Amino acid sequence: MAIMPLTQAMFLLLETRDQPMHVGSLQLFRPPEGSGPEFLREMYEDLLDRDEMSSLFRKRAHRSPLTLGQWAWEDDELIDLEHHVRHSALPHPGRIRELLALVSRLHASLLDRSRPLWEAHLIEGLNDGRYAVYTKMHHALMDGVSAAKLMERSLSTDPDVRDLPPPWAPRSRRPRKSPAGGGLLGIPRAALGVTSDFVGLGPAVLKRAAEQALRQQAVALPLQAPRSMFNVAITGSRRFAAQSWPMESFKAVAKASGSTLNDVLLAVCSGALRKYLIEQDALPSHSLVAMTPVSLRADDDDAEDAGVNVGTLLCTLGTDIEDPAKRMSVVRESMNAGKEAMKGLTQLQVTALSAATMAPLAVQSLVDPGGYTRPAYNLVISNVPGPKEPLYFNGAKLEGSYPLSIPHHGQAMNITVTSYNGNLEFGIVGCRRTVPRLQRLLTFLDESLQELTESVGA
Repeated sequence: MAIMPLTQAMFLLLETRDQPMHVGSLQLFRPPEGSGPEFLREMYEDLLDRDEMSSLFRKRAHRSPLTLGQWAWEDDELIDLEHHVRHSALPHPGRIRELLALVSRLHASLLDRSRPLWEAHLIEGLNDGRYAVYTKMHHALMDGVSAAKLMERSLSTDPDVRDLPPPWAPRSRRPRKSPAGGGLLGIPRAALGVTSDFVGLGPAVLKRAAEQALRQQAVALPLQAPRSMFNVAITGSRRFAAQSWPMESFKAVAKASGSTLNDVLLAVCSGALRKYLIEQDALPSHSLVAMTPVSLRADDDDAEDAGVNVGTLLCTLGTDIEDPAKRMSVVRESMNAGKEAMKGLTQLQVTALSAATMAPLAVQSLVDPGGYTRPAYNLVISNVPGPKEPLYFNGAKLEGSYPLSIPHHGQAMNITVTSYNGNLEFGIVGCRRTVPRLQRLLTFLDESLQELTESVGA
């Protein structure tokens, strides 16, 4: 039995019926040529026979007097695979609308804490002949990026490969090298490095604050976001919307405007959010602020000396600006200023500053779920790189992969985007009651992309 780190246990501690703490993924597959109507049922029965399971998928959350009330992981030796892997069918007429409605309901339900915290649903009945797989894993068990990579590793780039193991099957591990100065003798040295990082936090924060002042607040600051319809207490019901766009359309705008692909993605979301809030008669007079994880590499190479790779930034979205090109400029300047302020920091310092950025939201979620104070930021917009080539599972081609993240009190909606085979796959999850007509955002995303394309001459 292993005591959970606080970074895992916090998701169990924060979980309620109104805010389930699991991440999910919806994948669309095209069956191989010549497949009959029994293809998915036969696949389901075969998967149930694959009951050998890696330790990750056996982990069960547990706490007792023996753990002093702390959450711990223990292995479940009596796995009921039929509970975790389920076979469903859509009602007629089997459109994407019916699929998204089913996934919305599945994403709203809590995972059973008396069992390992994951589920996989095989869904047939789509009127175009495809089938879907919806999976969800508790955030205490795995984050969304790691879960997506785990699913990808169970697929193949070869359409002719058969008899692939399911995601829960054990995999051989490559031996890890012991770090230099490991063992007990390495502890003082590691502690010294950590201490020096924390000592540097004070100057780092002052440096960042000074740079922010010089840039006239180009960097968005915590608790500067306006109140909005997204920053309220939520219910446990969910609505999910998903759609794909060609990545080349975003790259064309990026090239024409001198921006990054992520800048364009944020600007497109900004335009869509502005349209949605105007339709709801709920557009704040000040710009919305998004929290977004970003890469801090100077380029896309894999150099080991590239320094800090990932940080969490707050981005001013410019939703108070009507002109698409000007909104694009505001987003680009905000992101560039944030990245510049992160330069020269160690990974630990970036992590600490990112935690400081998110801490107010965690406090608000607990003590001010109604959103009576200014929010730390208005929503999360994540962009996660994915596979660049088509993938297959036992001959079935993966045609789309859409992420589902976690709305919670004070953050009623989340936008997560992943790339796959030349497309950007948008997954939008919101509270069904407090974010009405969520699917309208898909229309507004399309309109926003077109307007931005025209405004920069792409």
